[in-house]
Amino acid sequence: MSPTGSPASTTPPAPASSLSAARRARELAETSDGPIADVLVVGLGATGAGAALDAAARGLTVVAIDAHDLAFGTSRWSSKLIHGGLRYLASGQFDVAHESAVERGVLMERTAPHLVRAQPFVLPLTPLVSRGQAALSWAGFRAGDALRLAARTGRATLPAPRRLSSVETRHLAPALRTTGLRGGLLSWDGRVTDDARLVTAVARTAAAHGARILTRVRALHLTASGARIRDELTGEEGTIRARTVINASGVWAGGLVDGIRVRPSRGTHLVLRSEYLGPMPAGLHIPIPGETNRFVLVLPQGDGRIYVGLTDEPVDGEIPDVPAVPETDIGFLLDVLGSALDVPVHRDDVVGAFAGLRPLLDTSAGGSGAGTRTADVSRRHAVLTSPDGVITVIGGKLTTYRRMAEDAVDAAVAAHGLGAGPSRTTSVPLVGAAPQHRLGALRAPGRLIQRYGIEAPAVHALGEHDSRLRERVLPGHPVTRAELLWAARHEGALDESDLLDRRTRIGLVPDDRDVAQDAARDVLHEALAERSTDERT
Repeated sequence: MSPTGSPASTTPPAPASSLSAARRARELAETSDGPIADVLVVGLGATGAGAALDAAARGLTVVAIDAHDLAFGTSRWSSKLIHGGLRYLASGQFDVAHESAVERGVLMERTAPHLVRAQPFVLPLTPLVSRGQAALSWAGFRAGDALRLAARTGRATLPAPRRLSSVETRHLAPALRTTGLRGGLLSWDGRVTDDARLVTAVARTAAAHGARILTRVRALHLTASGARIRDELTGEEGTIRARTVINASGVWAGGLVDGIRVRPSRGTHLVLRSEYLGPMPAGLHIPIPGETNRFVLVLPQGDGRIYVGLTDEPVDGEIPDVPAVPETDIGFLLDVLGSALDVPVHRDDVVGAFAGLRPLLDTSAGGSGAGTRTADVSRRHAVLTSPDGVITVIGGKLTTYRRMAEDAVDAAVAAHGLGAGPSRTTSVPLVGAAPQHRLGALRAPGRLIQRYGIEAPAVHALGEHDSRLRERVLPGHPVTRAELLWAARHEGALDESDLLDRRTRIGLVPDDRDVAQDAARDVLHEALAERSTDERT
């Protein structure tokens, strides 16, 4: 018992990286109308969280806000791939390709080896793939391996591409149609266990370095000296003052800073149950008819689901919080899938779908983008400074988030004379990171290690101490109640949507989300009860 007679809390001490409702409330109260910070970052996707980490790791005082949750926008809607830049090499964007390969190596070998690992892909040589196309693809994969070498990523991290016999191809992708199959091409790229978890790890690492990570805080008005903000949980308004402001709000960047022209591009993925296609030791590259360098990807997730994507379609008009998936995108992906598989996949087999909006910078005259496909728009990022001094970072992609963040903070430091040295984030491990030999020695299920790294034993221990927490949230899906409780205690999850749609990806299948809702609500009530007990003691 505590000295006051209340039951003592059994919650273990939280690490410095822990994000919780209590920490958010305390730090928001200290920040709103409080002392001036060195850097205010608006947006907590991959780039915004990366900018918060980069600035905090340099010793600057940092506040980072988002109107919603961590990874609420584009960062959670990716293919979960950490691309090595092959596509950009093929289109002559050599600098972007090299940058991508370097950043992939940083994630896989230094900062996040628990979250980012090698993913094999098979390009099946079907009758729809001519011998000329096959030769071009093989040359591309060899060039991609040269990029790996130039980026100094080890062969043990990313194996070499090779040609496959038809038997080997069928072994790696049993769902392929055998008629006319000449074999396949095996290549490797980086794959993140979960893009939203990557953002969470970056944000928590920033918090461990002293950054204040404040979700559900909306920027109502932005200037070079701070922002007028509103707490979306209480409706209370206030001001955050800062010496410099970085706008990292992605597709919404133009709504906060005048003169920023974004040309959004929709990338749609389908979600299928794994049993539809059977065991898949490798992913698939399925060539899109009529295109020389575009593929539909089939991506096994290891949680009973498979993603199929993606599209590249321009989007006009107001930017929605959650993009809708049109039936035309679904039909297109199913058609390409059907061109290579022996197993028919029908519309009713699609149990979920999601779309992300790429924040492409519109550099066309007048900002109309007329005459240029979004698939052909450069994926280079840009750091722009408005007339009144707000710094906006835009463009790029998930793989290069760290470099984008570094460039944005470099610009902020230079423009405002902040006392900070160069970026350190190529050598700052994210929360959970450790060398592979250490990860392999952990006493925890492999699935947890790939999601939590060195924190996996602590997550696993929750279920060891309480049998209720060992229960799966829904049948056929590996996530347990312990993982939900960990997310509420340490990963900043504030409501059921945070738990089901971002800390886990259960919500990608609406039927699964409905089943898991009660478990998420129960866990949040438990976390609230723990918080009340801690406050009393």
